[in-house]
Amino acid sequence: MSEDYCTIVDVPRPPKAEGPPYAECVLCREPTEYPESYKGITLCPVCEWQEAQRTACSG
Repeated sequence: MSEDYCTIVDVPRPPKAEGPPYAECVLCREPTEYPESYKGITLCPVCEWQEAQRTACSG
């Protein structure tokens, strides 16, 4: 059995914003660290951390 079954594939992340306007979190609508111009799913630091906890390997 492979030991790396929990390894997260290198997922592209949006670039960090240098300042406002910030994109809204798709879950809680709080400002994120990403620019408003980014097209895609953005999460605030809190929701990003919670999502990582939900999807973390429990093994």
